[in-house]
Amino acid sequence: MLELGSIHLTTTGDYWVDSVSNPKFGQTIEVARNGMVYDRSGKDKHKHISDLENCLSSMKITDFRGYEFYSLKDKTWNEVMEKHQNLPTDQLDWRKQQEAMWELFTSECTYFLDHLLVLKMIFMNTLKYLQTHEYLLDVDLWRLFANLEELTQTSLGFSNSLFGIIKGYVDAPETSPSMDFISMLTKYFRGSLCQSHQTYCLNYSAAVFYLESLRQRDDFGIYLKWFEQNERCRRLHLPELLVAPLHRLTRYPLLLKNIWKRSTDSTEKIMIYSIKEKVEKSIRDLEGRVKWLDNFQKFRHLQEIIVWPPLWDRDKRFFIPECLKHIFKEHMAENILSPTNRHLLYEGKLTLAESTRFLDVYLFLFDDFLLITKAKRNKKKLGGSDMGLMCPSLTSELQTVIKEGGSCTVLDQPIPLDRLVVKSIDPLHVSVFGLRNAFLIQHENRYRQCIAAFLLQAQTENIKKTWMAQITSAISCFTKSQESKKISLFTLPAESSEI
Repeated sequence: MLELGSIHLTTTGDYWVDSVSNPKFGQTIEVARNGMVYDRSGKDKHKHISDLENCLSSMKITDFRGYEFYSLKDKTWNEVMEKHQNLPTDQLDWRKQQEAMWELFTSECTYFLDHLLVLKMIFMNTLKYLQTHEYLLDVDLWRLFANLEELTQTSLGFSNSLFGIIKGYVDAPETSPSMDFISMLTKYFRGSLCQSHQTYCLNYSAAVFYLESLRQRDDFGIYLKWFEQNERCRRLHLPELLVAPLHRLTRYPLLLKNIWKRSTDSTEKIMIYSIKEKVEKSIRDLEGRVKWLDNFQKFRHLQEIIVWPPLWDRDKRFFIPECLKHIFKEHMAENILSPTNRHLLYEGKLTLAESTRFLDVYLFLFDDFLLITKAKRNKKKLGGSDMGLMCPSLTSELQTVIKEGGSCTVLDQPIPLDRLVVKSIDPLHVSVFGLRNAFLIQHENRYRQCIAAFLLQAQTENIKKTWMAQITSAISCFTKSQESKKISLFTLPAESSEI
């Protein structure tokens, strides 16, 4: 990024794009590489919007009916076969299997034509077209559509392969009592079909979150509205189209199972079942990768959000001369908040009662310790909005803190779950202080002495009960896991019966 006075220029593709706010005139200006200036206020803003609409109206979309299988996606197998002789009664089992294959084919055609092709031709290609005309230059195509191009080509190849097999059978039904489709199914389901869907699905949650941020913009809103009104979208909105590959991937095992159930050849059934198992394993692996990626991204952002103050700032009792502070090596937050070591179980806002005030705090309950932090707003932005957009799994409360350039400052050291005691407080004991829905957190040392206590207040009684239940459950699970580790450590292997 280049900085020229109060102007910030960033590179996007082959263009220089600038977005500048002028507090004096309340103007926002964009400058393209060719020197064109777009003022986002007053008449210039309306002119820009009008130019965008004119550019959209000049966009030409390819007719989808050019695909050979276009007219077949809404037909039944009986309608296709009615022009041909009927199968003998002893081959009716073949007909059931053919109907199952036809369902796989027509559903793939519908998926390709009504979802993937609409996403690619109407939305992605149009966005590329607008960017060549210097509109929406800062919109990241990958963050929104990921590998949609690869997904579309793979589905087209799969549809054409299915169409070729079915067409060959229909054209010569007497010489081909069955369809030779096993090798084709093996090729696609063990190859690019599942892999391309996995890549897309891993990006999906971030894409939806990115889309929500883009929808706040007037220019992107016009782009969406213009094409969601296109008849080819069939009144579907972009979020409904973006989720289609996820739904399709989970439906493949059901379609394969239907083919397997209607197959009569034992060797064929084994191969189809093997393919189905492969797809289901791919889905399980994807679920695990999505959870791992979500957890990894969340912890990565927590590392940036959570601030660990040094000892002398955290507790004024400890005096450390400036000349000695270099001796204290700060405990790295990335080691404490590591997704490979722990999991975040629960989090949320509560109120901490101090001697002279009430303090808004944000608690993080991990599977081995509890962390109490204070949400802090900074005057200087920390680039938090971009972080929030990259991690949709963050709660709305944390996202608000980040967008305001804030952070969560640790109030005290982490409280290990085996040193934590939670107690409910009778309303009669704290009503004089104006506290409601209160409970107490005690931090004990290894000698069971209380070294810290936090009187917390929840917004409602239900929230209080939920917090206490979550903490109690976490303590119980942690205790059990520690006991099992000790047992496995000290238990000797059983003596062999052959000795």
